Amino acid sequence: MRAADTTALTPPVPAAPKTEHITVHRVSDSAPGHQPGGGLIHPENSVRSVSTVSRDYMDKQLPMATAYQLASMLPGANVATSDPFGFSPNTNLTVRGLNNDAIGYVLEGTPLNDVAYYSGYPSQFADSENYSQVALAQGSADLDSPVLNAAGGLMSLSFLDPSQKAGGFASVSYGSFDTNREFIRLETGNIGNSGIRGFVSYSHSASDNWRGPGRDKRQHVDFKFLKEWGQGNRASLIGSFNTTVTSYYPQVTMESWKADGIHGANNLAGHYDASNADNAVNYWRLWRAPERTFYAGAPIHLHLTHKLSLDVTPYAQFAYGNVPGGSTLTETGLYNGTQPLSDTLTLPNAQDGTAVVRANYTQRSYRSGFNSALHYKTDWNDFVLGYWYDYGDDNEQQPFTTVSATGASGDIWAENSSNLIHLANGQKLLGGSFHTISQTNALYVGDHISLLHDRLTIEAGFKAVMMSRAGTNNVPGPQYRVASNSMEPLPRLGVRWRIDEQNQIFLNATTNFRAPDQTALYNTYDPTSGALATTGSADVRNEYSISEELGYRRTGQWIIGSLTLFNYNFTNRQISTLASQNGSIIQTTMNAGGQTSRGVDVEIGLRPWHHFSPYVSGEYLHATIDNNIASGGDLLPTKGKIAVRSPTLQAAAGISYDDGHIFGVATLHYTGHQYATFMNDERMSDRTTGDISVGYRFGDLSRLHKPTLRLNFINITNERSLSGVASPTLNAKDTTGIYGSTISGSAPSYYIGGGFAALFTASTGF
Repeated sequence: MRAADTTALTPPVPAAPKTEHITVHRVSDSAPGHQPGGGLIHPENSVRSVSTVSRDYMDKQLPMATAYQLASMLPGANVATSDPFGFSPNTNLTVRGLNNDAIGYVLEGTPLNDVAYYSGYPSQFADSENYSQVALAQGSADLDSPVLNAAGGLMSLSFLDPSQKAGGFASVSYGSFDTNREFIRLETGNIGNSGIRGFVSYSHSASDNWRGPGRDKRQHVDFKFLKEWGQGNRASLIGSFNTTVTSYYPQVTMESWKADGIHGANNLAGHYDASNADNAVNYWRLWRAPERTFYAGAPIHLHLTHKLSLDVTPYAQFAYGNVPGGSTLTETGLYNGTQPLSDTLTLPNAQDGTAVVRANYTQRSYRSGFNSALHYKTDWNDFVLGYWYDYGDDNEQQPFTTVSATGASGDIWAENSSNLIHLANGQKLLGGSFHTISQTNALYVGDHISLLHDRLTIEAGFKAVMMSRAGTNNVPGPQYRVASNSMEPLPRLGVRWRIDEQNQIFLNATTNFRAPDQTALYNTYDPTSGALATTGSADVRNEYSISEELGYRRTGQWIIGSLTLFNYNFTNRQISTLASQNGSIIQTTMNAGGQTSRGVDVEIGLRPWHHFSPYVSGEYLHATIDNNIASGGDLLPTKGKIAVRSPTLQAAAGISYDDGHIFGVATLHYTGHQYATFMNDERMSDRTTGDISVGYRFGDLSRLHKPTLRLNFINITNERSLSGVASPTLNAKDTTGIYGSTISGSAPSYYIGGGFAALFTASTGF
């Protein structure tokens, strides 16, 4: 659902696909404090850049930390949040300047991206206590990953394997803004003689908005059941269910930020004033966004012969949510699409024929598919032949709900038809209604060649992706059926040379593509005038990119590090932005033409020395627009300008201490200024934030395994700053085009970063 907007190392599991990316760590099986860089770096052997966050680091962070927050220290990762604890869906992740909808998200081979908008919503994915690792491949996805939007890389999430023994883990937390959280995971251990073991976890959490009125609530269930047999055969069933109600944090313009900061008009209204419609539409209860999601997958690995193996992952996804907003409607003169309505509505508390209403925006989506890969391994070759099929069914509507004199509006989910505004013929009044069926077929073939006793690795692959969309615009107008079809060939090549046991170099070239969001297909209309609000088209241009990396890694006795040079070339670059549709804030994209991005990533971690483990990462990025962009019948002179959301400099540093009992970690993150317009006539300032966590881990007490107490302090300097660009625009100021006309400016909007917060957590295994 698109919310308004975002010890010793255990060897890789031998039977799991993508063994270069998945490393399983059990809290009970590895002594904490023995990870290089405090768990922020891991030895890698891939032909592409990969950075990994391990269990050791996660155990010291906020228990409700999202995958975005856990990855925020990695090179290239720039996380924008709206609250300190990660409850709000108003969050974003960019990697090397590429937005979160340009990143693939998979949980043990199960895709998590939104079926319509490609975005990831990290608070829905899983509880952090259940992750074994979070891996971020900054440059590209694996050949066999079931994603098609991953020019910005791949975030791979892995669950802990269920324990061999029955038991579990529990924690309780309390902190700033009346935040509370409870978590429990129950482990079955080996179930009889079946060879099956599993876990099921449940969490409940809630927090007041740190600025403005509102309270967020979340309930979440994760599960994993696993059976292993024979020589590496492995089958599991995994899943996550999430239900949440979040209160909106308004994005702000630069003008309003300078005028009011975190106060005043930059917050929703705490009280409802029925006599003032401009104030009433900002009443916080009209903006409460509910969401339900369910992800499930069944990764299976089978050894068919000593040379032949098969990986199959069937999966399913369901999501339903409502992104509402306060708005107004007139009682007469309304339109259904372009069709004028003769109805005269009777709306509560209307003044001069106009009433405050809640404009809902509901999305109900289903997604299912499977990914299969057949491997044939010889002495020095590992051939793979694979097929991925994905089916998506997405239904989006914008009904309206009446509002009482106290600002109450029934059924925030907008599922109960009796609470919605209807016309005389019984039909719902709709500001928009789209239904889209999408299908993806992908064939891929590749070879992993290992030569000279694995000193030289060569990976070559080819993926052909065919994507079709067929939909209907179900409000009256010139557009009804829409369809688009894409077919893209995606070759790739990668090489890794191991100079010696400690040093290696790698290089790769990869291609990627993505089709625009589904919203690009459809016309939308203003229900008060019937006027065309946005124009959809089936003749949409796909983004296509070619990326290259050249890197060096060192895995020494004390130091683990990497340095990566990267280059991207884009055509029809898709930029995510936000739009207001009849009061609801929804996601859409704009075509930014060509773009070139070049830079360097670096990360270094030290193995524990006297229980201290430092880590540093950084990025230099130079991303430029390659062409002038059409606007208002003219061309904006954008060629050579810096791309939006692309800070030139980023840096992060952390130091961990862990002697087995006392532990702590301090982190600092710097992000340079970012342009919010394609004309570079408005930008947000640079930003530096720091976090600290401290704790004590007891020895086993009776049936309790290592009870732990910890304190997390977020944004320790209480930095009041903008955290990211929410909605970029072409130009903020009126600009003279190439052909001499004046192109009016429009203000971009920004996320406000969360303030200082503290959280106390008590946890124990059992």
